[in-house]
Amino acid sequence: MKSFKVLPLSIAVAASLASLPSFAADADVEALEKRLQELETKLETGYVYDQQPAVLSAETEVPLGIVFSGYARYGAGYQGSDALTVGTAGALNSNATGRLGNEQNGGEFQLAKAFKSDGGAIWDLVFMLDHWADASWADDGGVNVKKMYAGAANLFESQPDLYVWAGRDFHQRPQTDLNDYFWMMHDGQGGGFYNLDLGGVKFDFSAVGQVEGDMVGDNGRYALTSKLHGIKLGESADLSIYANYGFASDKLKDEDVGDVTAYQVAGELSAAGQRLIVRYSDNAKDSVFDLAEDQTALLVSFDGSTSITDKAGIQYLAAYQSLEVEGDESRVNYNAIVRPTYQWNDIHSTWLEAGYSVVDYDDIDATNSSWKMTLSQNMAIGPETWSRPMLRFYATVGNADNEYTGFDSVTGEKIATDVDTVTVGAMFEAWW
Repeated sequence: MKSFKVLPLSIAVAASLASLPSFAADADVEALEKRLQELETKLETGYVYDQQPAVLSAETEVPLGIVFSGYARYGAGYQGSDALTVGTAGALNSNATGRLGNEQNGGEFQLAKAFKSDGGAIWDLVFMLDHWADASWADDGGVNVKKMYAGAANLFESQPDLYVWAGRDFHQRPQTDLNDYFWMMHDGQGGGFYNLDLGGVKFDFSAVGQVEGDMVGDNGRYALTSKLHGIKLGESADLSIYANYGFASDKLKDEDVGDVTAYQVAGELSAAGQRLIVRYSDNAKDSVFDLAEDQTALLVSFDGSTSITDKAGIQYLAAYQSLEVEGDESRVNYNAIVRPTYQWNDIHSTWLEAGYSVVDYDDIDATNSSWKMTLSQNMAIGPETWSRPMLRFYATVGNADNEYTGFDSVTGEKIATDVDTVTVGAMFEAWW
């Protein structure tokens, strides 16, 4: 989900002009329009939507009123065969056959207010509800309080861009797009800082506790997260290094995880629209909140995009992840996704996405695989692949051939499935 600059004054512009008295002089209207346009042009806030924290800096212009931002996708898919979507049983790399025409509904809706103190500090207060519950794994379809935090920048003269926060937030959730994979995720409540200037590179550090279900408290699992970023390698390459540590409090001392610790280390190298990710996890996979004893995971992922002509382009991803666990479900997941795109004009585009995923078990004589193809005709607010809002009308076909989905409790034999997917649907996607 690509970054998209928020222009919160757009609605205010329309509302203000619509409410002008009919007897207002043309000159007054023109003056008001000019002033609002100046404010809107000036508005370059830190509120970008890539499902990361909205980190302020000393240069942030404080927007007027409440900033409404978020992400959402809703629509309907008609199931014409065994399953609505395609997925490999035991997949490790999230939506490994590709997300286009193959994902559930949901959304995240955020309200934020920014302030500037007399001393020059920039503050924000942020609230978000999310709605992702699906009948396949949830008991109810309610919304959740996903964010409620406060933060500030320009608190220290020597570190004007240091942003200090406390509360509940999306936290450290880097993502690969085509498979919608958050390869780290530590949403929770706690506090910390972003963008400590170490002389050419920046450092982030936070301590967060995992939220106990839909409750207000922590569940006893904690994470120390860190990121060193802005490391320049040559003229175009940028390196980020992550290191995280997970542990439990005495609240869980009588449970199996009471004495378990976990860690992650990762490197993310970006250059010229390409990205290479390498991540190693011990007693964890995507999150050190897992505290999964005797488990290790290694992820290697490469993704990027390139333009073929002014109108045609291609996005791609290839990933490998191994998971070693206690028991017999250690496995490896390989997947590849390609998405050629063609832009007919500033509104209309056609995308074709093809994906393939394989899960190979170490200790079970089984290999699961799936493939998917989606053709999507789109209408969007702009000509870029990341332009949103977007309307999509799509058709998806695919198959999942799973030699192992578990063992029969009576016979002890492997349970296998062979599932076809034929789906047509319509949906919108937007971030703002």
